[in-house]
Amino acid sequence: MDVPGITELAGRICTTLAGRTRVPMAPGPIPAAVLLPLFERDGEVHVLFTKRTEHLNHHRGEISFPGGVSHPDDASPCETALRETWEEIGIPPGEVDILGELDDFYSVHDYLVTPCVGVIRGDRPLVVNPGEIERIIVVPLKHLLRPEAFRTEDWTWRGRTHPVHFYRYMDDEIWGLTAAILSQFLNTIFPRP
Repeated sequence: MDVPGITELAGRICTTLAGRTRVPMAPGPIPAAVLLPLFERDGEVHVLFTKRTEHLNHHRGEISFPGGVSHPDDASPCETALRETWEEIGIPPGEVDILGELDDFYSVHDYLVTPCVGVIRGDRPLVVNPGEIERIIVVPLKHLLRPEAFRTEDWTWRGRTHPVHFYRYMDDEIWGLTAAILSQFLNTIFPRP
């Protein structure tokens, strides 16, 4: 599947997300937000992920999108995602154009996660917060659209069977909530016939 350049893709994402009915979830769990960050490098669109350090209480060693728990002074979920992105990988909020939000997700750790899709302006150096992030993983968007990069397994949790998505890129495996968010994004923006 062909992936347009970042400008055309950003327009498609804005139009698509604005034209669909977003599915929010009832409050209750801890509010949180993540940024699904896109950027262009060498004429190709990439998605940025972080691998979390092993010493964290939650999500240790997992591959995720930048993000975290909402603070009372955050005006919106996307403000939370931008603040957390700044804290984790050093991208100032003013250098990210928010294109829209995906549906809310519940996490197994009792978070209500709102995914915000954004474009990082330019290909800038990233500053990893070593207290939270082990390393940054950059994946070409076209790779994630390849059928062989994706699989689903049925897992049982709390007595119910749930599909769990997986995306592989080189030696890294993106799974769980991050893969569910990624799957919704890809299926919404690049629907299969």
